Amino acid sequence: MSQLLFHLSKLSSRNNVLIHKSVRLFSTSPYLTLGSVGEDLPGEGGGYIGDILLFDPAKEELVTVKDKTIPEELINSKLVGASHGWTFFSDRCNHNSVRISDLFNPLASKSNTKIIPLPLLTTMIYGQTDVVWNVAMSSSSPHQDNEEEDCVVAINFLGNQLSMCRPGRDLCWTNKQIPFVCSENSNLMYSKRDQRFYLPAPGGNYLCSYDLHFDNDPMFNELVFLNLPELPQSEWELLNSCFKEDHWVESPSGQSFLVKWYSHVPSQRYKEPILMVFREDEETEEGTRNMCYTEDIGDLCIFLSKSDPFCVVASSCPGLKPNSIYLMGRCFAVYDLTTRTAHHFKPPKDGPERVPFLPYWLPPFST
Repeated sequence: MSQLLFHLSKLSSRNNVLIHKSVRLFSTSPYLTLGSVGEDLPGEGGGYIGDILLFDPAKEELVTVKDKTIPEELINSKLVGASHGWTFFSDRCNHNSVRISDLFNPLASKSNTKIIPLPLLTTMIYGQTDVVWNVAMSSSSPHQDNEEEDCVVAINFLGNQLSMCRPGRDLCWTNKQIPFVCSENSNLMYSKRDQRFYLPAPGGNYLCSYDLHFDNDPMFNELVFLNLPELPQSEWELLNSCFKEDHWVESPSGQSFLVKWYSHVPSQRYKEPILMVFREDEETEEGTRNMCYTEDIGDLCIFLSKSDPFCVVASSCPGLKPNSIYLMGRCFAVYDLTTRTAHHFKPPKDGPERVPFLPYWLPPFST
């Protein structure tokens, strides 16, 4: 078996300047999943022994977690999502069979890789479960014995199906029909502040959300964009010709941002991306949210990939660039909001020659 599975602070805003009063240091940097390399050595309780490959954006180097037990259930699976440091795997023989695992957590047990099975997926009328777009969880503890908080898992499929369940508690999924077609231009995320799953609607002018009570209908908030940057008409025309993604992301203190990521068409890996960030200013009584354009998010950095987007205090992970956005998808780079330029990462030395799936950013881990 050669290649396997490629796959604090309180923040205050005053005069558009973000100030961090205290910082919690993490044990690791955020990582990018690159895959795993297995040996033909049996592991405890079945499976194999292998090495987990990660990319550290702070040091721009490969991180290898050696001698990790890769359970037999994951050998014939593909990586389809990530949230809160947990990765989601779909069985290659039955895509409706999905599991959560801590396989890519560098601080987790090497000999006892956790696997949490989820109910079999069911397809709605006019829906599909073959192609997972992204996943999100309400908690970093999806264990059945977690009595402190009730974890909800949500899977957003390409199309208009959203499926939700509580791991270890629900025997089946609750399926929701999203009132618009989800494509590559928005990602599902969970807001700890609001206790809702958010999904930007196509166009990025409305925010669709679901609460943790499966019976309720979605809520919509109109986004009103204030103080747009003054750009020449030619630049607005260039933006209109680009492919655009909208990402709703929340800082550790609860500050919300909408990131608009523009990519040139056709996509070119080393073509400069264009990003705009809008900070949530206030929510009106009518339910609209005023969004203010900003080029300064302070000591924060945002991570965007096919996993749910997240935000990290840069000083909590030495080496991360503040006021920056780390990108994985149509380019592999870090974008400096101050200079409006991107630094493209190079493939790590001794890393896999090819990664046939889109890697996922994982948030920093703590012991």
